[in-house]
Amino acid sequence: MAEIIKSDNPLRLGLPKGRMEPGVLSLLADAGISVRGTERGYRPSISLPNTAAKTMKPQNIIEMLSHGRRDVGFAGADWVEELNADVVEVLDTGLDPVDLVAAIPREIASNGGLPDRRIVVTSEYEQIARKWIRERSIEADFVRSYGATEVFPPEDADLIIDNVATGATLRANGLVVYDTIMRSSTRLYASRGAMNDPLKRSRIESLRLVLQSVLEARLRVMLEINASRDKLDTVVALLPCMREATVAPLFGDSGYAIRAAVPRDELPVLLPALKEAGGTDIVVSSIAQIVP
Repeated sequence: MAEIIKSDNPLRLGLPKGRMEPGVLSLLADAGISVRGTERGYRPSISLPNTAAKTMKPQNIIEMLSHGRRDVGFAGADWVEELNADVVEVLDTGLDPVDLVAAIPREIASNGGLPDRRIVVTSEYEQIARKWIRERSIEADFVRSYGATEVFPPEDADLIIDNVATGATLRANGLVVYDTIMRSSTRLYASRGAMNDPLKRSRIESLRLVLQSVLEARLRVMLEINASRDKLDTVVALLPCMREATVAPLFGDSGYAIRAAVPRDELPVLLPALKEAGGTDIVVSSIAQIVP
């Protein structure tokens, strides 16, 4: 294992509080990085050597990265856009994907769209909302919300801009999507200063590597299958492996054992095809990490 040089200048990591937190902690745990803290604590201990972790709201993580007070941290792309932050995207984890949308009451939508008058737009995303209004030349007043944006229409707002995962909250409040502004997800960002520091950049790239290895492994399974000599080429040809399948002779020259990391979502089609092609003794197992 590579040695981490101890110093009085630890890697300052921002961990997200709220919706993103479970997914990030699970990703870190699967990468062998444990995070332990109290229910009300904001400075958890982390097993990553020479690292100081702090739990913050994602928008604050982006602000601190932009100001150079944090070196690396997790947040959504929506807050990078909202804050126009000068940060470096290190890894898109794809976790907690959401769409940032403009939504209007169902009754307004059924009447052909926005009313022919000055409207009220509310959102937590002030800069994104004002830019959206400006680009569409809409006559509107902006009101900033502080959570629960979906409760404003129809009495207190005509349109909201908010992030949605499934759309269930919109539907429950009688809202429909009027426009999709951007797609966001949990991403790992770094400050410019940290990326310009050779030692910290190396540590951030190492963190990216181990996290990416977990994300890759979640998409694949290890497939083990036996095949006779005359069926070997047919079976191997079916395998959508990362590079080439690993093939080894069975004891007594009774055939071959084949191993390959294959996409998990192809199993429903792949397993019957392999069986039909002459594959036997098929074993499917989970993979913890994959480093290409």
